[in-house]
Amino acid sequence: MSSVNAEGRLEVVLVGPGFHFLSGLSAYTCTLANELSREHDVSVLLLRRVIPRRLYPTTRRSPNTGTALRYGNNVTRIGELDWYWFPGLLGALARLRSTKPNLVVLQWWTAATLHTYILVALFARVLGIRVVVEFHETQDTSEALVVGVDMYCRRGMPLLLSLAHGALVHNNHDLELLRRTFGSRPFDRLDIETAPHGPYTHIADSPADSPASHDSRSGPTRLLFFGLIRPYKGLDDLLVAFNKLSAEQAAQFHLTIVGETWENWQTPAALISSSPHRRRITFVNRYVSDAEAGQFFRDTDVVVLPYRRASASGPLQIAMHSGLHVVLYAVGGLVEATRTYEGAHLVEPDNVDALRRTLMSIPPDRHRRFTDHTSWSTTLRAIERLAQS
Repeated sequence: MSSVNAEGRLEVVLVGPGFHFLSGLSAYTCTLANELSREHDVSVLLLRRVIPRRLYPTTRRSPNTGTALRYGNNVTRIGELDWYWFPGLLGALARLRSTKPNLVVLQWWTAATLHTYILVALFARVLGIRVVVEFHETQDTSEALVVGVDMYCRRGMPLLLSLAHGALVHNNHDLELLRRTFGSRPFDRLDIETAPHGPYTHIADSPADSPASHDSRSGPTRLLFFGLIRPYKGLDDLLVAFNKLSAEQAAQFHLTIVGETWENWQTPAALISSSPHRRRITFVNRYVSDAEAGQFFRDTDVVVLPYRRASASGPLQIAMHSGLHVVLYAVGGLVEATRTYEGAHLVEPDNVDALRRTLMSIPPDRHRRFTDHTSWSTTLRAIERLAQS
């Protein structure tokens, strides 16, 4: 393994999705690389096409949907890989060999990357480079339902972990879920660090930086659901709760739903169409640019994220950085993610009536803004420890 240089800077290679099809993990990989590069020498090996285009959960989005994120000039790209590897594989591995970093960090969220990650991890081990897997999911929810894919993931993950030196997770809930899913033994030999998801600052302003005066804004309390529209995100529960409001209660709100439908899940669209409060709902059914997203967050008072399961959430991080009220089911890693955030309203999972009552409790206090205590420094320190264990 290469040693830390005289200035105490590590050489780190991050492996994760690029911007060819923009996702939350694309944003995470870029943001982490830029933050890490403030103190260390960082390179990225980006995954471009993770699966064949025809298998992508939606056919509506064009590549490179507008994002304000860019890799900094001090972040080196050592290559891009597609699921089919060639022709980029040999060049990427050659550049990894010439870089000879202290650490390779693999961003994990889908079994579609498993064959590539096993190869990269094996090559790194041969070169004497430490390997860390950073977990954002056990496995993508939709692919786990595909015949054979769940078994492939469960069989292949122990091999990947046998090639790793450490693991990085967002919270203790995720670590326990990983142990239950893949078995405790693969994790027992690893160095494990826990670090919460860092803030997303590229989309919306913090309360201190925002030019808007929320206290003087009149009109209804503005609710926002933001993110991909998938069954586990619980948008149907939010719509059922909203539709149960009386006309007088609904007059206190305007609900905006911004997101792209995946997996052909049409239940939310049907609930919107049949809603008795349809005129109080705005439905933007597409993937929006960062500039548009920023405006939606600036224009809202409450972000509602009734996920049925989750490790972390990009929209949650944006909402907390913006200082907004956040209503969410108390599930998975979200309980730990919001532990120090005073604006979080945790609701009993799958309890639509409790969700409706929580929404009704917010209008008198809707202008209040809160402080986000999350920081990327926790993740950076965890990576440093894993590099030097």
